[in-house]
Amino acid sequence: MTSEKLSDLSQRTVNDAVSTRYAEGANAVVPELCCPVSYDGKYLEKLPQEILDRDYGCGDPSRFVAEGETVLDLGSGGGKICYIASQIVGPEGAVIGVDMTPDMLALARGHQQSMAEKIGWANTVFYRGQIENLKLDLDKLDGWLDNNQVSNVESMQAMQAEATRLENEETMVADGGVDVVVSNCVLNLVAPHLKHKLFDEIYRVLKPGGRAVISDIVSSVRVPEEMQKDSELWSGCISGALEEADFMQAFVEAGFVGVTSVVRQQEAWQTVNDIEFRSLTVIAYRPQQAPCCAAGGEVMYNGPFEEVSDESGMVFIRGERVAVDAGQLAMFNTAPYQDMFTCFDGSGVVVSERDSAGGCC
Repeated sequence: MTSEKLSDLSQRTVNDAVSTRYAEGANAVVPELCCPVSYDGKYLEKLPQEILDRDYGCGDPSRFVAEGETVLDLGSGGGKICYIASQIVGPEGAVIGVDMTPDMLALARGHQQSMAEKIGWANTVFYRGQIENLKLDLDKLDGWLDNNQVSNVESMQAMQAEATRLENEETMVADGGVDVVVSNCVLNLVAPHLKHKLFDEIYRVLKPGGRAVISDIVSSVRVPEEMQKDSELWSGCISGALEEADFMQAFVEAGFVGVTSVVRQQEAWQTVNDIEFRSLTVIAYRPQQAPCCAAGGEVMYNGPFEEVSDESGMVFIRGERVAVDAGQLAMFNTAPYQDMFTCFDGSGVVVSERDSAGGCC
């Protein structure tokens, strides 16, 4: 694919470049689209070779998935992470894949029945959609377009109205229904002006207390504008990468807490114009919701630092109790904070995770 120099990087240009590159990747192996990643071999044994050959990731977020969970994979491609997660979550869990490239979806969907037979249960579904708008099922919109020609302003308005109806009445991924959102080297492919919407969408679909586990390419410094205008670098997971600190801050700005770097590639995957690009896996949590009957209490930071502060600026000094409301008490008594803090109810009694995150009275 030839490199296109752009004066204005539009979403359509990004989508076209990415779709073209990954359509090629669905039909032939494109080695430059991936970083070396080690997966648990026992989960790979059941996967067909063509899915293994067309895996273009930079990490393994499936390592952080647990039995019985509902998992959403953003940019699911040929289905590798989905089929690994399917084995981990078991028959009581569920796996949703979302991708916008028809060739990749065809590859993933083509193995659903055989994978269900190999694994022993069928718990995967694949949708065509844009990961920055998880409400709109593009296959359903295409179905409408098959019966409705768009040739003028009025018909375009009708299409937009149908898209809005689908988002509201036949939402592809509903609010607050997912335990874990995973993604493997895809977030960088979204256009700059839509990245904030992407992080908001991840937050929307997660349950309170749910988590995002995202493996993506980050840069050592902010990518200059001239590099961002190169569509080949963009579709190659280079020019859309966020600087490492900006990537983690994007989760905070969307409302996530406990944002933690869990796997960081030591050697750069690529160096372009003296900028290092490497894989980073981050876990971030949607704040836990306190039971409706819960009261506040106190928390005590256990160390090892003398003091720490959270995103709101609240300071916690080692060994000192700090009064918190019910929501904060629930949050600090669950992942990833529960080992760092001791939590007390209003009477000064130590509370367990079950006590602070239970249901309504």
